[in-house]
Amino acid sequence: MTGAIDNAKRALRAELRERRQQRPETSFESDAEGVKAQLDRLVAETGARSVSCFLSAPTEPGTHAFIVDAVRRGIRVLLPITRADGLLDWAVADEHGDIVEGLFGMPEPVGEVLSPLAVNDVDLLIIPAAAVDRTGMRLGWGRGYFDKTIGSMERCPPVYAVIFDSELLDEVPRDVHDQPVDGVVTPTRTVTLASHRR
Repeated sequence: MTGAIDNAKRALRAELRERRQQRPETSFESDAEGVKAQLDRLVAETGARSVSCFLSAPTEPGTHAFIVDAVRRGIRVLLPITRADGLLDWAVADEHGDIVEGLFGMPEPVGEVLSPLAVNDVDLLIIPAAAVDRTGMRLGWGRGYFDKTIGSMERCPPVYAVIFDSELLDEVPRDVHDQPVDGVVTPTRTVTLASHRR
């Protein structure tokens, strides 16, 4: 059964990756503005003073403007750093911080490295996704970093995945280790979903 699920995930990821690569370059700037406005509203509504967020790659909905502005407003933002063992280290965002290419070619911060446990102190997790379905099940990009992180947290705060509007689907393939999210943030809206996380 797992082979069929893996194949379905691979096929859907390939389709979603291609769709992202075909998006007009001009749309990414307005998408990033929309994402920032939605994330700002979400942070205000949740009262979060400390959040984790990812540094978006060029074909992802943009998070950089949100991160810089959040830091300026005194919000502590933790940024993920990939490790070879499948866990995430973290660094505190700095509005003038350097960015390098990480383990899998994704943008990552330069700075003091904090252990995987650092994320236990955040009030809100903002994570990437390839797609999310209406039950809150998230399809990641296949390396399992965020599933491991969410699954290992004793008291997990709300988790929101940042996607494009067309990536909120009726259903995504799921496996036993996959972790649901509480909602999605897109360039035009924030949707809270009925997740069944512990």
